[in-house]
Amino acid sequence: MIKVKIFDFEHEKDLENELNLFINDKKTILDIKYQTSHFYAQNEQIFSFSALVIYEME
Repeated sequence: MIKVKIFDFEHEKDLENELNLFINDKKTILDIKYQTSHFYAQNEQIFSFSALVIYEME
């Protein structure tokens, strides 16, 4: 069965850590789509680091 999982964090290290934890489980990773974005809110710059993981359950 093919599934997807979405991750979204404000810090790239948080995304990296969570992705590593997720892909170390017994899953077959088919693809990972990575994206960064940023925007301003009340004079503060906010970053978003996200990934979409497409995987298959074993």
